Amino acid sequence: MDRPVDSTIPVSATAPNDATTTFVERRVSKVDRRRLSVRSILQGAFSPRRRAGRRDSDRYTPIDWHHPHLMFLSLVMLALSVADAFLTVTLLNSGAEEANPLLALFVTLHPALFAAVKMALTGVSIVLLVAVAQSRLFRVISGRLVFQGLVLAYLALVLYEAWLLRVMG
Repeated sequence: MDRPVDSTIPVSATAPNDATTTFVERRVSKVDRRRLSVRSILQGAFSPRRRAGRRDSDRYTPIDWHHPHLMFLSLVMLALSVADAFLTVTLLNSGAEEANPLLALFVTLHPALFAAVKMALTGVSIVLLVAVAQSRLFRVISGRLVFQGLVLAYLALVLYEAWLLRVMG
């Protein structure tokens, strides 16, 4: 069985503790054995071990630890989703129409089903946004910045709906 070799082996065996000794990273296998799965995501969510990648190639891969402000952004987005659902139902009762065709179908069937689908879609979106917060979109824009922008856009939507409710009412 191939076992990874320690990456901190000094080049010069005669001076292992010398400050001028350079180190060379050696690996037995060049294949990356790590796999992303639901189990790894859940394990990383409840018992994080690493706050940053160990290799240069880990800059764009998900890690176990997420910054605490992502929890704040997630809770704000959930609160905005609840406010959006409430304002949407209120506006629909005042004569407005739902712009989202998927949610419009659920609003006509049952408002409770509408709220459940809306919260489920928002929850799944938040989980995905947190999972990619450490990565970069097109290797240019930070995932965290995208998440913050979406929270601001959601806030603008809720403020617009509140304004519409004030104008219509």
